[in-house]
Amino acid sequence: MDGYQGLTALIESAWEELNGSDAGRRDLCLEVVSDVLESGRLTPDDAERAVERLVTVALSDESYPVRESALHAACTASTHYELPYRVVEPLAAGADAFEPLLLDYVLAILGSTRDQGALPVVKRFLQHPHPEVRKEAAEAVEELRWSREPDQGETAQGETGQ
Repeated sequence: MDGYQGLTALIESAWEELNGSDAGRRDLCLEVVSDVLESGRLTPDDAERAVERLVTVALSDESYPVRESALHAACTASTHYELPYRVVEPLAAGADAFEPLLLDYVLAILGSTRDQGALPVVKRFLQHPHPEVRKEAAEAVEELRWSREPDQGETAQGETGQ
């Protein structure tokens, strides 16, 4: 088994265990997925499939720590892969259901797509009652706007750390 096969085997094992485990174990499974995504060594297609599953977990799991781990892993993926908006669009559709701390992840993920389709959703959170959410929404809006101006976006991205 080569290194790539080992990485995909780790993810497959985590997905299998995720289905029948308690919340603590599911959380650990998602950390494994996050670690593999952080390596940046998956193909874009494999990364997209992983993120699609993470989005499903984030939207459906009853455990807050598990949903947070799923969003953290998706956010990690968004820093190592160019994720198309269609992969994370279900997060946009379900954004209003997330708690403020989880909403920060959602907004960061949506902003990282650099897809203008995310802009209306992200802009809605500029008036959110929680200042952290407003701040993340503002950063996501800027990231989405920079994507329309490629030469400015590269410089400004380094300044925000996004």
